[in-house]
Amino acid sequence: MEQLRTIGRELAMGSQGGWGQSKEFLDLVKSIGEARSKAEEDRIIARELEHLKRRLADPDVPRRKMKELLLRLVYAEMLGHDASFGHIHAVKMTHDESLPLKRTGYLAVALFLDERHDLVILVVNTIQKDLRSDNYLVVCAALTAACRLIGEEAIPAVLPQVVELLAHPKEAVRKKAVMALHRFYQRSPSSISHLVSNFRKRLCDNDPGVMGATLCPLYDLILEEPNSYKDLVVSFVNILKQVAERRLPTSYDYHQMPAPFIQIKLLKILAVLGSGDKQASGHMYTVLGDIFRKGDTASNIGNAILYECICCISSIFPNPKMLEAAAETTSKFLKSDSHNLKYMGIDSLGRLIKINPDIAEEHQLAVIDCLEDPDDTLKRKTFELLYKMTKSTNVEVIVDRMIEYMINITDHHYKTEIASRCVELAEQFAPSNLWFIQTMNKVFEHAGDLVNIRVAHNLMRLIAEGFGEEDEGADSQLRSSAVDSYLRIVGEPKLPSSFLQIICWVLGEYGTADGKYSASYIIGKLCDVAEAHLTDDTIKAYAISAILKIFAFEIALGRKIDMLPECQTLVDELSASHSTDLQQRAYELQALLGLDKRAVESVMPADASCEDIEVDRNLSFLNSYVQQALENGAAPYIPESERSGVISVGSYRSQEQQETSAHTLRFEAYEMPKPSLTLATSQVSMSTPPTDLVPIPDPGYYKEDHQTSRSQPSGDAISGEFGVKLCLDGVQKKWGRPTYSSSTPSSSASSQQATNGGSHSDGGGSTSSQARESSYGSKRQQGTEISAEKQRLAASLFGSAAAKADRKAQASRKASKESASAEKATASSAAPQPIKEQVIPAAPAPDLLDLGDEPVSSAPPSADPFSQLEGLLGPASATPVVSGALATSTSKAPDLLSIFSDDVPTGATSGSTDPALGDVNLMSSHKGATAAAAKKGPSLQDALQKDATARQVGVTPTGNNPNLFKDLLG
Repeated sequence: MEQLRTIGRELAMGSQGGWGQSKEFLDLVKSIGEARSKAEEDRIIARELEHLKRRLADPDVPRRKMKELLLRLVYAEMLGHDASFGHIHAVKMTHDESLPLKRTGYLAVALFLDERHDLVILVVNTIQKDLRSDNYLVVCAALTAACRLIGEEAIPAVLPQVVELLAHPKEAVRKKAVMALHRFYQRSPSSISHLVSNFRKRLCDNDPGVMGATLCPLYDLILEEPNSYKDLVVSFVNILKQVAERRLPTSYDYHQMPAPFIQIKLLKILAVLGSGDKQASGHMYTVLGDIFRKGDTASNIGNAILYECICCISSIFPNPKMLEAAAETTSKFLKSDSHNLKYMGIDSLGRLIKINPDIAEEHQLAVIDCLEDPDDTLKRKTFELLYKMTKSTNVEVIVDRMIEYMINITDHHYKTEIASRCVELAEQFAPSNLWFIQTMNKVFEHAGDLVNIRVAHNLMRLIAEGFGEEDEGADSQLRSSAVDSYLRIVGEPKLPSSFLQIICWVLGEYGTADGKYSASYIIGKLCDVAEAHLTDDTIKAYAISAILKIFAFEIALGRKIDMLPECQTLVDELSASHSTDLQQRAYELQALLGLDKRAVESVMPADASCEDIEVDRNLSFLNSYVQQALENGAAPYIPESERSGVISVGSYRSQEQQETSAHTLRFEAYEMPKPSLTLATSQVSMSTPPTDLVPIPDPGYYKEDHQTSRSQPSGDAISGEFGVKLCLDGVQKKWGRPTYSSSTPSSSASSQQATNGGSHSDGGGSTSSQARESSYGSKRQQGTEISAEKQRLAASLFGSAAAKADRKAQASRKASKESASAEKATASSAAPQPIKEQVIPAAPAPDLLDLGDEPVSSAPPSADPFSQLEGLLGPASATPVVSGALATSTSKAPDLLSIFSDDVPTGATSGSTDPALGDVNLMSSHKGATAAAAKKGPSLQDALQKDATARQVGVTPTGNNPNLFKDLLG
């Protein structure tokens, strides 16, 4: 508004010859004012823009002349034409040292640009400089431009300087600084959330203009959080009282009203703070009563203040005297001849009846006059008032008037609003179901496409359920009246689609129920509806379903009905339709005609539209069939929640396809596998050939069977040589974490060579690759679930000592293959191996199930792996572990069968209770080793005898050995 006044002053000064305005500019304004059409005005502006483009391209344009050219550009752009070619010249003018030119430049920039324009970056630096100027007029111009051009990103650049200007000695600067902070708050509340207290301080400013400007940001803050500003109620009331008592300078008066805009803003603030607060409202009653007594109804601004007082009284805690004063003022508004005052009176009455509905009774005639007024705006406002006044005693009159008004208007938006209000009032205050159906018929007939489809379903449900009482006669009369009304309406043209759906449904359900109309007559009407709407598949579907119901009811009653030619034509047409839904309905009708009476009664029971459909989600009727299939050997159903635990190629393929189709990165962690003992066992049985030996897995280890099954290498190369595949599912591994091998068939040789960790380089390429794959398979499988710290620990355990042990084992096997005494030496030197196999490889393990190579003696390891872990376990725990290990190595012989026996649960379970602990649990392994040694004793002869038995089993793989796992598992 201030910018437009500035332009007016500039133009007025130009008309008086001020600042060198040319006659050319005055002629432009005059010619535009005298233009008789928009086309003529566009031609004048286009010609002027071409002229300005040539003049601005001249580098020798004087500065004062440039000012006039910019004003002419502003004039052209305000008329809706593009003058962007001159925006850069406005930016340049903001740098001018001359005050009139700088203000003109800021004015033009504020009108040309916005916060998202690319040229704003060139103005921010100028605004920062001008905010520090000694000339307060320059500072005011910069603040005005900042309100328009400073966006959220540039607020921190000027915010400190604007805050400093709140204490400027000039009241105009302080006022504009408050306005700038308010604008910054509107654009980015978080940027000045720490400066909210400054608004409280400026509320006490000595200048009324600064105080009035502070009310605007405080109003926005109070709307967000009223409770934080309850303490300011007394201050606002005192300010309003001083303003109403004319204590402000007369320069703030408007039409002899003291500071009316400050009063209006204060009343808005008090309405928010006093809402539901009796104590805060008590401070306001006195000043509100004074405003009512001093109110001037002779001027518009006085009426505006009185209207705002009524709004305030309707929001705060109610007071009888205040409500009486507000009702009296509202009556004056309604009795006025001005449509504007009547509009205010209707709105005020709508606010007051929420508190006291009796207030509207004394204004009934005034409301009716407004309802019949030719002013459409006043009439709509009156309907809003009637909508708020509706109750069960007046709903019929109000809804009828609203429907009548809805029929005569063409505004679809307001027609939709009126229709929804009619439906809402009819559903809430309907005196009878018959009236409700008739009202809904009118609404659907004249605004059916604008009504929510839910209303149509509610209407059909009401007709089907009736009055909800035991009086069947009343329900039958209701449905009969609905059929009569729909048969009268169905022939009218341009009925809405939703209304035709209701008509078809009602005629199909109850068209022949009372015997008043024949089935042929109803079917003919339905065929006419379908033929009249050939492009609407929904209506045709409702029509053919209604015809099917009529045929079914007639057949159930034993009546014979002939197919009408138009009905047969409709059925043939729908049977060949492109819509599968219409085809199905047509075929169902044809199939129904071939059924007998009993079958039709079962398929289409009479009056079953209100019956609840029970859905058996568990499909219990299939239980006998499923049980019979299971007894015949069918696979049981796997719930979807457990299918992720099944290892199959199909699951991997589906997962890969799903990940490929997603085309997005997955940031969530991988889910842990959910294995099942039953699933793993059934899969092993399906994937194993008949000649394989399938063990019964121990239930104590089923949790880890699925985890290790992926990393176990196949033994096809070796098993192919001997013609047998050894299934080691359920056999405990001897290296790494205590677990069982996978369901992949492998020979005993490949299994033992892989688990013992030897580096097989005796010519069998497949054997060595299997060994390497098995040795590091568990690491690859656990790569996604082991933390970095645990990976470093695993690398320190298996990276140095294990490598040395592998090399020594390889050298020892190549040295000699025929010494029987070397076998005893090897067994005695590696005695701790079967006990610590779940933790770390402390020494080269004896190859007890080697199929071809006989082990020879080897020197003890030069480096003790337990001594390497002293830094990890600390000085307190390293020493007993080492001593325990050495004691065990000197007194315990290798016992292969003790691993698989039931006598050693401690060592097995200690390492497998928590898979997240990684591959090592030194203390639990030490306890298990000690317990096993105490139970078995250092019987070397027993150990060698068991070893010989195991070797005898392993070196005869040419035939099936059914006692293999029996021997191994004891």
